[in-house]
Amino acid sequence: MGYRVAIAGATGAVGYQLLEGLHETSFPVDDIAALASRKSQGRKVSFGDDELDVQVLDEFDFSGWDIALFSPGGAVSKVHAPRAASAGCVVIDNSSTFRLDSDVPLVVPEVNREALAGFSARNIVSNPNCSTIQMVVALKPLQDAQPIRRIVVSTYQSVSGAGRKGMDELWGQTRGVYQLEDAEPAEFTKEIAFNVVPHIDVFMDDGSTKEEWKMVNETRKILDADIAVTATCVRVPVFVGHAEAVNVEFDGPMDEEEAYELLSAAPGVEVVDRRQDGGYVTPKEAAGDDTVFVSRIRRDPTVEHGLNLWVVSDNLRKGAATNAVQIARELADSWL
Repeated sequence: MGYRVAIAGATGAVGYQLLEGLHETSFPVDDIAALASRKSQGRKVSFGDDELDVQVLDEFDFSGWDIALFSPGGAVSKVHAPRAASAGCVVIDNSSTFRLDSDVPLVVPEVNREALAGFSARNIVSNPNCSTIQMVVALKPLQDAQPIRRIVVSTYQSVSGAGRKGMDELWGQTRGVYQLEDAEPAEFTKEIAFNVVPHIDVFMDDGSTKEEWKMVNETRKILDADIAVTATCVRVPVFVGHAEAVNVEFDGPMDEEEAYELLSAAPGVEVVDRRQDGGYVTPKEAAGDDTVFVSRIRRDPTVEHGLNLWVVSDNLRKGAATNAVQIARELADSWL
């Protein structure tokens, strides 16, 4: 049995990965539609060996389509995801628009696939924030063994998290530095080439950015509402791959050896932790992979039950497209 699948935002960086992910995993597709804004009409995108004509999202009729994978941005999802859902098409949305709605499941299949049972309330499932996804995949096996009390996370997020324009800006500014050209920031608030910027998304009243707010609230919705979470989210001059320094405080004992064993056995996780030069994973090595890599597992001696972790993953794949395709697969398997 195959399904009719639509990709909204098919010409973007995540849209490309969604199409690739569906093809790579041999998702049972009978028909597929590539959707984008009117300015992309006439373009073509690849799906395996086939080329798809890009159709206009505003005009697309979702009636008779089974699944829509959305990654066109929050403002567009807010309008068209409910329209698709009301036509009977299940929407898996990559924006932050519906993530914290109580009747919309926020799902990472390795962590809380059981939450998918509630998808029919609105016919919408939300993909969490890219940084949230990789962190909860790493923390879930530890949380199951010993409840987590508090998380302190600092992120090092690549420019692809801001889409193609963010990647273009890093490329253009880097080239400009060597050509002695002035670099005017457009997608980021300060020059990103050879720099780090502690500002992602808009500022909130308490001084946090919305990206930090997302990590806090999404983590608590997915893992446990009683966990205290604080985050600092930073943009770094890396094209693909997010890294996180995660400090975890548990309710009871959790030593390095137990954490290593639990993480090594966890789905979607690979532990690379050798206490020697190069014995850890960086974003460059994670790019193009669907795995969440964990390195630098060590005790935090400043609290009674604390550990430090280094968590790295490809934000376009597991942090966005791969997770959405996994959700689609879970839904498809439940319909068989």
